[in-house]
Parts: sequence; C-alpha cells; structure tokens
Amino acid sequence: MEEKPTNEKGRPCNGCNPVRKPGPVSMDHVLLALRETKEEREVRIRSLFNFFDAANAGYLDFAQIEAGLSALQIPSEYKFAKDLLNVCDANKDGRVDYQEFRRYMDDKELELYRIFQAIDVEHNGCILPEELWDALVRAGIEIDDEELARFVERVDKDNNGVITFEEWRDFLLLYPHEATIENIYHYLERVCLVDIGEQTVIPAGISKHIHASRYLIAGGVAGATSRTATAPLDRLKVVLQVQTSRVQIMPAVKDIWREGGFLGFFRGNGLNVMKVAPESAIRFYTYERLKGFIADVKGEGEKADIGTGGLLFAGGTAGAVAQTAIYPMDLVKTRLQTYVCESGKIPSLGALSKDIWIQEGPRAFYRGLVPSLLGIVPYAGIDLAAYETLKGLSKKYILHESEPGPLVQLCCGTVSGALGASCVYPLQVIRTRLQAQRSNTATAYKGMSDVFWRTLQHEGFRGFYKGIFPNLLKVVPSASITYMVYESMKKNLDLD
Repeated sequence: MEEKPTNEKGRPCNGCNPVRKPGPVSMDHVLLALRETKEEREVRIRSLFNFFDAANAGYLDFAQIEAGLSALQIPSEYKFAKDLLNVCDANKDGRVDYQEFRRYMDDKELELYRIFQAIDVEHNGCILPEELWDALVRAGIEIDDEELARFVERVDKDNNGVITFEEWRDFLLLYPHEATIENIYHYLERVCLVDIGEQTVIPAGISKHIHASRYLIAGGVAGATSRTATAPLDRLKVVLQVQTSRVQIMPAVKDIWREGGFLGFFRGNGLNVMKVAPESAIRFYTYERLKGFIADVKGEGEKADIGTGGLLFAGGTAGAVAQTAIYPMDLVKTRLQTYVCESGKIPSLGALSKDIWIQEGPRAFYRGLVPSLLGIVPYAGIDLAAYETLKGLSKKYILHESEPGPLVQLCCGTVSGALGASCVYPLQVIRTRLQAQRSNTATAYKGMSDVFWRTLQHEGFRGFYKGIFPNLLKVVPSASITYMVYESMKKNLDLD
C-alpha cells in the first residue's frame, strides 16, 4: 500500500503541490499550485461567471452578484456585493462583463497566492496551523488554540489538517478587499463564527485581538490635532468663564494680545496637548471596549447594535474614566491660562504645580472634579451617541449602506459636538471657576454649590453661559477634526 506524502513535521500533505523557491509570482505558479491547465482554468472562470449570470444577460449587475453570493450561502452581512461590483467594474458603467470578471480573477488569484506563499514558510504547498498562527502573531493578532482550530477547519474542506492553495483560493476568491493578513483574519473570524444552519453564534469581535496601543494612538492623535487647531478659542473661553463682571469678547481678545501677542492665544496649549492625548486615547479605547462588553451582555453580534442607551452608558463612562485620570493636568492648564502676568513673566509648569502643592495641598489638584464628572458624563454620552446615531442614519438613508466619507463625518461631528457642549455648559463654568481660584484665599469658593449660588445671585442665569460663543466656535471644529482624524487613524491601523 502506497504511503501518503507528509511534510517535515509528519503532517499529511494530500493535495499539496510544493513550490520550494519563492520569488516573483506569475500565473504559471498559480496553475502549478492548482494542478490546472490554462484551458481548465478558463473553463472554471467561465462557469463561475455563468453561475452569477443566471439570466444569461452576458453581464453581471449588483442584483445578480448579490443573488449569486446568497446562493453560495454566504451570510448577507458578509456578502460584500457592492464592493465586489466596484472592484470588478473597470469602466464604472454599473455592469461587469466577462473580460472584467476574468481580470478580477487573475488579479485576485495572484494576490492570494502571494500571501499564501508568505504564510507557507516551509514552501511545501500547504499552510500548517502553526504557520497561520505565526502569521497572525506577526500582524499583532493573538488567538487561542480553539479559534485557530475553527479557522483551519472552516477553510480545510477535506479535513486533513492543512490548507492547500486551492482551499485558500476558494475561501477568499470572492472577498473583494485587499488580502492582508489582518483583513483575512477579520473575514475568517466573522464567517467562521457564524453558523449558517439553524443556530447563529455571535462573533467575539476583532478588537479583542488587536493590540490596545492602536486605539490609544488613534485617540491620542485625534485629540492632540483638534486641540492645537482650536487653542486660541479655548484660551478665550476660559478667560471669559472666570470673569465675574460684565464680559465682552473683543476687550478680552485685546487683553490676551496685549499680554502675550500672538503666542498669548496659545498659552497652555502645550499642556493641553499633553493632557488631551492620553485623555482622548483612554476615552476612545474605553468606549470601544465598553461597546464590545455591552454587545456581549445583550447578545448582539455587532458593537453598533447596542442601542442608544448602550451608547450613552459607554460614552459617559468612558468620558468619566478619562477625565478622572488626567484631571490634575486640566487644573494646572486652567491656572496657567488664567494667570495674571503682573511682572510680565509666566511661571513654568513645574513652578506653578509646585506652588499649588505647597500652598494649597494635593487635594487642590482635584478642585472642581465633581462638576467636571457631572458634566463629562452627559457630554460624552450625548456627543458620542449622537455621532454614532447620525453616522448610522446617514449610512442607511443617505449613502445606502456605503461607508460615510469625510464630509459626512464632519457634519455628524459638528452637530454632536455642539449639542453635547451646549447641554452641559453651566457645569463647565462652575468647574473652571473652582479650578482657577486659589483654595487658601478668603474669597475662594467653598464648593460647587457656593459657585452656583454666588453666580446666580450676582450674575443671574446669563453668568452660567459666559464664554459659550467662543466655546461653540471651538467645539464645532474641535469635534469635527477629532472624529475625522480618529476615523482615518482607525482605518490606517486596521481597527475598522
């Protein structure tokens, strides 16, 4: 009896066709790996085209592609019908003729063979489970043995424990996105954890496998960029908030210019960037993790399905966690922005922080934390929930399931940011006044309620909205820039 061929580790290699010398990839390599002639390949591609072209129209449109993918039992949420049409439709006429379809097949099979060869480090024509695991780890994706076994089982049609190129090609041939290991894993995870039979298994979500640093980087870059762009408006807002007398914008602008010139409008921005980078990073990362947790608890398959209540809870809690973590930096930033330059010299961050510690004690670094948390919870909740809701509505009703572009993200961020800021602005005024005053002076506020009653008594309700105009001018571009940069970073870091 003839023995079955095995590789160096004793695994069976049924159907494997080794190509031991990696190098430039051509269609000849693909044909060799598939044990297929050019004529046989032509027949196969023509048969697949005819399968989609059930009406024998001679071309494929969106409806035909969608129907064909459904006939292949690919779950509707992972069909990528529109993306497949766009990739195949070279002349952008909304139809795919046979030549366009064949060109897609050529490009896709070459692309899949390249990454197959990159994973198949032994170059024996088969991907071993440990080779797939190594490739995922190199891409920053960590999975356990059970998940790895499920993935291999899903692709390995003949159940011999290894993945041949033919099996690899069949699994990914109609996946229109770029065949990177991250994209393939995302597709594997979603498809493999969905049982097409009677019972559906909820996918755990790719975010638990991607290193946390990617979310931290995305949030940090987004926050730092937006704060720097709006620093002059932030300085003006804080100056107006702490004034107890009648305030006017133009005199305040002139005072800032007289004190420090153009750079005076950026006083405290360095600390603001230092503060907002970890704050935004913690906020966005906590928000994404909480959405995943809520989705698991509610039994929803996607983080986007947790509802408005879930978004409010996730956004509010994430904001509170981030604000508490960086609050001492926020207080020092406010003191720096409101410092009166009697000698014309601004104290350094170290000297100002040391002075607060010695003169007022460590508790002074947390003055105003309560109104800050009371404000950040509804602000973050309203802001993030409104943004996600608006983006979802635009995707469903305006873009017809296409991904929102930068302009739509800009509009969603603008509306959500302005709405959140306006709702909690009185709490921001109370917080800023508590932060700005020394706690060891006779006129210092005794607490949150003291600020409220003294402001109401001497300034009326209008006192709680001092500086709201520059704040709205600031928060609109700030929110918009933050979300645009964040969405862009998520795509660049493969978090989408």
